Amino acid sequence: MTRFNFNARARMYLGRDRATALAQGPKTFRTAAEAIRFAVEEAAPVSLHGALLVVGNEGYSGARIRAIYDSPAYPLRRKADLAQEFSRVNS
Repeated sequence: MTRFNFNARARMYLGRDRATALAQGPKTFRTAAEAIRFAVEEAAPVSLHGALLVVGNEGYSGARIRAIYDSPAYPLRRKADLAQEFSRVNS
């Protein structure tokens, strides 16, 4: 994967298709990492179909957003990791 700036400001468009996502307008995030986490962990799964993440002058589609989230370079703790940790501590 090419170098991705997880700390850059980002705009996330979400929707079942690209037209819907663009029509609804962007949600702005302080960092691209937070935008990616929101899209994958919090938004409706169908929203990734038309998703567009804009970081600087670069745009990333839903499949690419998911790949960035799944990459070892992703800097934030994932929800699944936190849940697994919580269950270990409380068992």
